[in-house]
Amino acid sequence: MAGYRLVTYFNNEHHRKAGVLSGDTIYAASDLLGGDPDVLDILRDWESSQSAIEAVLGEAGSGAPPAGRLALSDVTLETPVQYPANFFCAGANYWDHLKEMAEFVKKMTGSAPSMEKAPEPWFFVKTTAGTLVGDGANVPIPSFSSQLDWEAELGVVIGRPVRNIPEADALSAIAGYVIINDLSARDLMRREGSPFVYDWIGQKCFDGAAPCGPWLTPAKFVPDPENLEITLKVNGVTRQHSNTGQMVHSLAEQIAYLSRHVTLNPGDLIATGTPAGVGMPKGEFLQPGDEVEIAISELGVLRHTMIAA
Repeated sequence: MAGYRLVTYFNNEHHRKAGVLSGDTIYAASDLLGGDPDVLDILRDWESSQSAIEAVLGEAGSGAPPAGRLALSDVTLETPVQYPANFFCAGANYWDHLKEMAEFVKKMTGSAPSMEKAPEPWFFVKTTAGTLVGDGANVPIPSFSSQLDWEAELGVVIGRPVRNIPEADALSAIAGYVIINDLSARDLMRREGSPFVYDWIGQKCFDGAAPCGPWLTPAKFVPDPENLEITLKVNGVTRQHSNTGQMVHSLAEQIAYLSRHVTLNPGDLIATGTPAGVGMPKGEFLQPGDEVEIAISELGVLRHTMIAA
């Protein structure tokens, strides 16, 4: 693992702390940067924070790491960015996923939807408090759903305020990347009898609905974020296996689009879509005891276990 990663963890005193992971060792961010910053604080001054971290760790300087440190294996990881202000999720943004869903819709209705690229990406918003959980979490299956589906996604973390940023500059707004499982209650997708039809709160927003982590990988350590292998396994069986190059709308397109509507701020999270292999077309859904593992090149592996509510 080249470079370093940002983590949020519980220390030996059971206090939630921000840290910097280098190899298999975690250094408290307070030792490297002073004060007692969380990861969101670090992102708010991302350029200076990177320089300070690299100087202390010897990545770009001669300083020696501080004495205080913990082994990665001895801590419990939380989701890297605690309570980002905004959490945007791209829908229908992988060509292979569009294809599998078009085939599913054709089977159900007799006609397939268009496979042409839409002029702009499409997003919904997911809540953050309680929804985001970290690596190794036990995730309760909501009692109101019997069709909980997996969706492995590349997550983008914003590193500076941006508004109306052009696509050519959009990647410069990224602080780093995380792995996300955008869990979806498929049996709550539609609310028949409602004029609004689709129930985005019901299907997407519940405690544990977005395992995220295991850490934040700075963008500088991911040479090509649109050429990353992405794999999801349930109980060791591969369910999704694709590449971020399958995205319909690029990362730059997504960031530029969002910034035309709202100001993006440090820590804001963007889930960039899921590839083919979700459970709904096959009628296969998560059950209590299922072990879920998502791996994305350069970003590590995110693991969590499904439990009964």
